Amino acid sequence: MGDDELAELRRRRMAQMQQQAADQQQMQEEIERQKQAEAQIHMILMQILEPEARERLNTIKLTRPEFARAVEQQLVLLAQSGRLKEKITDDQLKELLRQLQPAKRDYTIRRKG
Repeated sequence: MGDDELAELRRRRMAQMQQQAADQQQMQEEIERQKQAEAQIHMILMQILEPEARERLNTIKLTRPEFARAVEQQLVLLAQSGRLKEKITDDQLKELLRQLQPAKRDYTIRRKG
């Protein structure tokens, strides 16, 4: 291996390391943006939900995170559009959850004798 080849390998390796560092920096920035967005959503929910309703939403988040995220987004949109005049109670949240929840199918199993 000549000096030129060694220098080329070093240059490529350095460029690769720089690209990895740039990618990692972008990932860190994206994670930070997501954390900030989640913090904003959390603050809005703290303002618009009564404690019991917040607790219910947190419980739902543990079992059905995607559904809870959709409900949170809906609540934030309602708050930002100015359609909420007061804090949402647990009963109001239950009703909203019923409306947003997809219809369940009832299955009946019959045994033939």
